[in-house]
Amino acid sequence: MSEPPRFSRSFTALPEHIDELGHVNNSVWVQWIQQLATEHWETAARSEDRGRYFWVVVRHEIDYRGNIAAGESAEGTTWIEGSPRGAKSVRRVEFLGADGKRLVLAATTWAMLERESGRLARVRPEVLAPFTA
Repeated sequence: MSEPPRFSRSFTALPEHIDELGHVNNSVWVQWIQQLATEHWETAARSEDRGRYFWVVVRHEIDYRGNIAAGESAEGTTWIEGSPRGAKSVRRVEFLGADGKRLVLAATTWAMLERESGRLARVRPEVLAPFTA
């Protein structure tokens, strides 16, 4: 089985991202995880699906293995893992430092909702088709 398509972009740590330990605060990594996922949806999803559905986070599971300081960058990459279960889908995210070392690895469970009703919507294969191999 082939790998699912991946979406990547770079993030640079700004002074306001830095905590008292001198590196990016964990809450900023969570914001970047969500930003990366949202940009992937906006870039790859069919326009009719973007207009009909939106996603909310149900669960984050994050392993912090390294960090960056102000002015340093990390490459974030995301992809959909496995098959959806009802209204839920799991998205993986990893951030690599300039040296290629894995800094953060996350698995986030997202739930898809219908915009009009605000209710959970079963994730159909055609909705995830642009995100799968």
